[in-house]
Amino acid sequence: MNGQKSVYQVEAMSLKRMILDEEMDRKQAQANVCITMGMVKDALDQLRGAVMIVYPMGLPPHDPIRMEFEGIEDLSGTQAALQIIEKTDAQLWWAGKELKRTEKLSNYVGKNEKTKIIVKIQKKGQGAPAREPVISNEEQKEMMLHYYRRQEELKKLEGDQDDSCFNSEWADSRALKRQFQGVKNIKWRPG
Repeated sequence: MNGQKSVYQVEAMSLKRMILDEEMDRKQAQANVCITMGMVKDALDQLRGAVMIVYPMGLPPHDPIRMEFEGIEDLSGTQAALQIIEKTDAQLWWAGKELKRTEKLSNYVGKNEKTKIIVKIQKKGQGAPAREPVISNEEQKEMMLHYYRRQEELKKLEGDQDDSCFNSEWADSRALKRQFQGVKNIKWRPG
């Protein structure tokens, strides 16, 4: 039976190892380590080996993973086809400027070899890519939460109009003057 899955523990261990390797790749991405073609080929070889272990009879001919391994995957009519940009249709953009293929990169960036730039790829005729937000979504949510809490606190303080404390002895602004003059608790009563 073509495409039948094996149920042995070895296969499960192999898939768990692939998941652990994927977490290592996330750590590399967070550490800004560039991916090389060798790393991509190694990952594909590991995936190919795991699939061969899990599916010893082989994958069915219509399976997208098998088609990718054989290099015959047809993406036409799928969402993934929109993400593929051919070399002839690609434009490089950096800092809101299109990088021309005929000019050197130093004309745009300068002669400093340690400069790191992040370039975006667009299809020809689409114009400059959208700018990235200055703050991330998480930071924006935290800021909105902080402002909401502050606004609620101000509303609560505004609603609290208790003036009874102004009639107490410690809130009298003339108490110090009266104490120095020796005039205290004098009440005038007619008659």
